[in-house]
Amino acid sequence: MQTFLEFEKPIAELEGKIEELRHLTDAGDINIADEVAKLQGKVDKLLRQTYAKLTPAQKVQVARHPNRPHCLDFVHGLVEDFTPLAGDRHFAEDQAVVGGLGRFRGRSVVVIGQEKGHDTESRVRHNFGMAKPEGYRKAQRLMQLAERFRLPVLTLVDTAGAFPGVQAEERGQAEAIAKSIETCLRIGVPLVTAVIGEGGSGGAIAIATADRVLMLEHAIYSVISPEGCASILWRSNDMAGEAATALRLTSQDLKELGVIDRVVHEPIGGAHRDTGATVQALGDAMEQALEELTGLDADALRRKRREKFLEMGQKGLG
Repeated sequence: MQTFLEFEKPIAELEGKIEELRHLTDAGDINIADEVAKLQGKVDKLLRQTYAKLTPAQKVQVARHPNRPHCLDFVHGLVEDFTPLAGDRHFAEDQAVVGGLGRFRGRSVVVIGQEKGHDTESRVRHNFGMAKPEGYRKAQRLMQLAERFRLPVLTLVDTAGAFPGVQAEERGQAEAIAKSIETCLRIGVPLVTAVIGEGGSGGAIAIATADRVLMLEHAIYSVISPEGCASILWRSNDMAGEAATALRLTSQDLKELGVIDRVVHEPIGGAHRDTGATVQALGDAMEQALEELTGLDADALRRKRREKFLEMGQKGLG
């Protein structure tokens, strides 16, 4: 069942009319195929117009859409013979971070990602994609495994942020994130990241300090959520829309700022309207990114990766 966002109400009304007409056709009352096609054309036009001028606040809604494809949708759609690996070998298994071995378009790879879940049961099991220290330590273990066997690493970012609970802090949340970033910078194999939904703060960059950072068109990537920013600066969640604009969190803004390398276009109306097309488009972009990194030795990869992130700070100073 399609879920409509607040700004999609006109689209919802048209699609509702189409559904009503299709029921009439199914009942054999009248043949109204032409009318359905006409209304569908209006829907397509309205979708294009609406999604061509989304505000940052609206993009936040799209990035959080309940039907948006998540990490495991991309893994199952792109990675053959995926074998999940569990545990950080220190404390526990964290299901907010999924990872393992598989074959991506003919290449053996290590895949790591944050999984939010699709329904209440899976969301609770995956802790809504908010990892604890053991999740980041599992990510480190898998990246080190990839380096040992000379396998490229693909990471999929989709988290509101690292889990903020007391127990996570007691087990060293900040240290685990910092070590994960360090591991990203140290490994001598290609590392390609895609921000597929929300990229929230250190919880995201812990697995996104990569040679190539891709981002789906309507994903978001920021140091803090708009709501968190609004509560700090204006002491009111009512200003979340203004905060979203100020944070420059859209893929278009981040490409302009040089924080990401490529924007991957989504189907008209967002990734949630055509998961299959979104998965294939991202797969094509990740394959191209890996091709660009093929042939670089470990030292060159580390040097270029380090320079990439140092240059971001220099641009700000300029």
